[in-house]
Amino acid sequence: MTKEETISEEKDDLTIEDLEVRIVEHIEFECGDSVVYPHHGAGKVLTKETKVMLGQERVYLTIKILHNDMTVMVPSDTATQVGLRRVIDEETVEKVLAVLRDDISEMPKNWNRRFKHNRDKIKTGDIYELAEVVRNLAIREHQKGLSTGEKQMFVRAKKVLASELMYALEMDETEAEEHLDNLLAESAGAKV
Repeated sequence: MTKEETISEEKDDLTIEDLEVRIVEHIEFECGDSVVYPHHGAGKVLTKETKVMLGQERVYLTIKILHNDMTVMVPSDTATQVGLRRVIDEETVEKVLAVLRDDISEMPKNWNRRFKHNRDKIKTGDIYELAEVVRNLAIREHQKGLSTGEKQMFVRAKKVLASELMYALEMDETEAEEHLDNLLAESAGAKV
């Protein structure tokens, strides 16, 4: 049996229940809103203006990502589809902190499968998935150490999470990072 045959057979076995459908609610963002762009972290909407790009007129949001001094432009009509969302509220902060304090969840033993597993969780843009990845990597680092790729992922994921906590908890960047580091050290130390 060739690889091609295997793939086509697997495809035939898929049912509609196997497909993950994610319904994205449209959110209208305005200047001054605190938002999160999944791969870059939290920032503020600086402008909302109509621009012509590639011959097409659309409304664009210009977002300043504070923790890495980056500016991104996102079409307003597809912003939620790329994962742009508002910064979490106080109630959600408590749930995120509970995830950070929780036990490590099941992860693949092989580092490259684990890396892909964690990368896919981060890509969702879901704050709970991000917190779970940060927690799992913190505990794993404390217990066994991380591969170079996982260390880079851990640092980046922590930055993104801290940037959102910075807005949600009204802290500056350093305070938010220290708060997160203290929580993770406390949690990872308790899991040994």
